[in-house]
Amino acid sequence: MSHTDTETEILSRAPFNLGPESIEWVRQTKARLSPEEKVGQLFVFHSMGQDPEALARLGALKPAGITRSYTPDLDYEAGFIEAAQGQANVPLLVSADLEGSRMSLAVGTEVPNPIALAAVNDLQASRRIARIMGTEARAVGINWSFTPVVDLNKAWRSAIVATRGFGADIDTVEAQALAQIDEFQSLGVAATVKHWPGEGYDDRDQHLVTTINPLSMEEWRATFGRLYGNAIKAGVMSVMSAHIALPAYGGAGVEAYRPASVNRALNIDLLRGELGFNGVIVSDATPMAGFGAWASRDEMLPEVIENGCDIILFSTDAEADVARIKVAVAEGRISERRLDEALTRVLGLKAWAGLHVAGPFKVDRAALGRAEAREAAMAVTQRAPHLVKDVRATLPLSPARHRRVLVVSGGVVVPFVPHPLPFDLPEMLKAEGFEVTMFAPGMKVVPEDWDLMLYLFGEETLLTRSHIFLDWLKLTGHFGEAMARRWHDIPTVMISFGWPYYLYDAPRVPCYVNAWATMPSMQRAVVECLMGRADWGTGTPVDPFCGLGDARY
Repeated sequence: MSHTDTETEILSRAPFNLGPESIEWVRQTKARLSPEEKVGQLFVFHSMGQDPEALARLGALKPAGITRSYTPDLDYEAGFIEAAQGQANVPLLVSADLEGSRMSLAVGTEVPNPIALAAVNDLQASRRIARIMGTEARAVGINWSFTPVVDLNKAWRSAIVATRGFGADIDTVEAQALAQIDEFQSLGVAATVKHWPGEGYDDRDQHLVTTINPLSMEEWRATFGRLYGNAIKAGVMSVMSAHIALPAYGGAGVEAYRPASVNRALNIDLLRGELGFNGVIVSDATPMAGFGAWASRDEMLPEVIENGCDIILFSTDAEADVARIKVAVAEGRISERRLDEALTRVLGLKAWAGLHVAGPFKVDRAALGRAEAREAAMAVTQRAPHLVKDVRATLPLSPARHRRVLVVSGGVVVPFVPHPLPFDLPEMLKAEGFEVTMFAPGMKVVPEDWDLMLYLFGEETLLTRSHIFLDWLKLTGHFGEAMARRWHDIPTVMISFGWPYYLYDAPRVPCYVNAWATMPSMQRAVVECLMGRADWGTGTPVDPFCGLGDARY
């Protein structure tokens, strides 16, 4: 089979479905690339901040694309993306993790995260949110999203699946994921299902360790095989191959635990062969310890491409990694055939997104943060907060009954931000007429001084956190106070804006709320429910009681 036949076969089939002119653009573009430029097209680098040297570095590296972490500075972001595309020898893939909440576009509309959408459990509402996300993504130059997450949150202690997935029920996960894929891709934003071959039965974090999918192949085919298979049938453009092992699928000894990102059997035999996936396979971020713990980077990085991925994601030293791949190509550790297939699919993705026929890119400022988008997003957000229990009828709150409020909180914990952010909710309560005091370590709590004790937790899925739990000692600052439970003497409400399993560490708290996401609009939604002006949501995509019988009372 000739390379031309291979190009045509790959690009004319799903999910690319390219016509003759687009296929010819891929062929001609690939033919004119120098060896160095071909290597560049195997990389997507992370881009964040306002480094004045960033554009020059991109121009020299000539990557396939960037994953851009957008700042709130729209003028800068517009200038950067427009300039980056303007100088590119081949149009750039611009990717993002469109996961909502704190991962919402800083220049766009704040939208709920996946677990909140699963709690609302209304596919039409989820489609509205996906349309907002996809429309605004294209407006700022994003043409590829590393979502939806199709992990199954079975090991509930997992801090990395928690709020970025659609929960533990496979029917819910599948329906939500397929809706997002359809909406994104109808708008020209390529969707990605992750984390291949499936996460959620191991409660560890791939940022810290290679995790393990423990399922038998019969169990795997009934769960993740179904999820990925149906996403492929729906035409999903890409799959993210993660630093996760599936020992049941071939391999002996330590090789059974080889991560998917460098596992030929999982990528080529299972994903491409058995499931028939023809789109782009992108590795998960290669600086992660789940990748680096397996072998040296000199050995590992070429294996990403040779063992089935088409794109290497992220680097801590881009120039050094490009040099590694150049050497591997020259030495034959990346075969000519694998290099050609990877380039075909990467360029095919660009053609699918219409980048080859688009004129000079300009940010569409008018499409960002529209009033109707904000209203639609807030209407969905308002339906998400879930009152798990209120066994003493503490709610609704009122200044007449609960005027003096003591708030105990570790703040909002956000990736890439060195210190927790303050909650907006205390100020919202002050505006309602409450007297709000923030607890400080060392403070003596006298029950007679307070009408309400309010615990606020703000921990969504976090990178490199390992586990999330209610750390009573850290929260209170003293071992004595850590052991005190005040809810017998002070009406108490505990609210989680994120990780939904704090009842494991506080099963007897009398009033508990899961609000799924830390964003200010969710805090506003919770206040509306606390005051009795809005109904609580009735859905929960996880077991908030963590299997504990006493947590229900």
